Amino acid sequence: MNAPSDRTGPEITLYTSAICPYCVAAKNFLRSRGQQWKEVRIDLDPTERERMIERARRTSVPQIFIGDTHVGGYDDMIALHRAGGLDPLLEG
Repeated sequence: MNAPSDRTGPEITLYTSAICPYCVAAKNFLRSRGQQWKEVRIDLDPTERERMIERARRTSVPQIFIGDTHVGGYDDMIALHRAGGLDPLLEG
């Protein structure tokens, strides 16, 4: 987990791998917004990789979930933010 522990709202889950610049960018963006998240490294756990594919229907990382809502990857999250849709999801 990262960032403040007094965060309220839905849990943020990031499926990531070690060598992934978009994963780093997603974490940096969330950190800049004062968010915390649960990071699931799919390169370390094949079972989690399968779970990510089942949930997201995608094989690339990062895959970002806010609560049960699949946001998508980093570019998807930024597009959602620019469209004004990210804050309502974060607030729950």
